[in-house]
Amino acid sequence: MKIVIFGSGLIGSQVAAKLAHAGHEVKALGRADGIDITTGAGIAEAVDGADVVVDLTNSPSWSDEDVLAFFRDGTSHILAAEEKAGVGHHVILSIVGADRLPDSGYMRAKVAQEDLVKAGPTPYTIVRSTQFFEFVAGIADAGTTDGTVHATQAHLQPIASRDVVSHVAEVVTGAPRNGTVEIAGPEPLGIDELVRRLFVVTGDKRSVISDPEAGYFGAKLDNSALTPTPGADAWIAPTTYDAWLAEKA
Repeated sequence: MKIVIFGSGLIGSQVAAKLAHAGHEVKALGRADGIDITTGAGIAEAVDGADVVVDLTNSPSWSDEDVLAFFRDGTSHILAAEEKAGVGHHVILSIVGADRLPDSGYMRAKVAQEDLVKAGPTPYTIVRSTQFFEFVAGIADAGTTDGTVHATQAHLQPIASRDVVSHVAEVVTGAPRNGTVEIAGPEPLGIDELVRRLFVVTGDKRSVISDPEAGYFGAKLDNSALTPTPGADAWIAPTTYDAWLAEKA
């Protein structure tokens, strides 16, 4: 199977390696390869002859206008090139609960991306994942003021990136669902608790204050906002947060 992956970061590089190890013809492409999805540069050539295209790109800017333009324009260019090339399956990675946090410009942009894929010409699968363990450090940094982290007690149900990779690879080599699948880690934990456990392992001396008003990148959370949707039959990954932290220690 010929598979083209747009995005060669944390997930894209791992998915490419896993699929190549399984014997597939895989390319993980980024800007260094002459690809610019926002303008369409290099996309038509990249998808020529591909069976599956996987969009794992992410906006370099998180401003509301920039991130919306990135996902809207990039997705439109990829879908148009796929239609001409006769690609049989389009896969994207999105976020569990994106539609439940309209106050977040990033989440609104991901929903806009999903809507374009659903309305597009290529059979598709949308994989919605909860946040990655690897993102907890960034969440802590975003919530830091004067050396103190303000973090809400609202729950995430985070997942190890390697578990995301395993399931995305399975989706990529399967038939298009023409729908959405959800994946999540095995346990819901408050963001404040996630940060505290990380700091124990890393030796970070910042204090952590449990603050229900802290929010999450511009959005107010409750315990259900970023956890699997009831009735969605989410795939639950095996790696616990504590096991992942133990590996990092």
